[in-house]
Amino acid sequence: MNIETALKEAMAVEGAIGVSLVDYESGMALGTLGGGPGLDLELASAGNTEVMRAKLRTLSSLAMDDTIEDVLITLGKQYHLIRPLTASGGTLFLYLALDRGRSNLALARHSLKRIESALEI
Repeated sequence: MNIETALKEAMAVEGAIGVSLVDYESGMALGTLGGGPGLDLELASAGNTEVMRAKLRTLSSLAMDDTIEDVLITLGKQYHLIRPLTASGGTLFLYLALDRGRSNLALARHSLKRIESALEI
């Protein structure tokens, strides 16, 4: 699956507001879909780059021999899921924003895992 198809699949997840594929080394979004007045995907992607970097530094500082499966940020009205792509050599992540009232978090996580496994970069 290519990037465009992966983003479309992610937007098909119930409650999806916006999705991006981000390189956390550069902070640049390789692709975005959705968003709008309440969600600037370029800004959110850059901000979530800092979240990924901080979590990776923390794991390194703690000398934890483990990997990040996903990062979940819960807001009053939204869920934000960050899923590092293991096949990318560890520099890319999928970011999915969901409407909390219209989404199922477990199904969204499962969908991102499936999309990750099918995505070819």
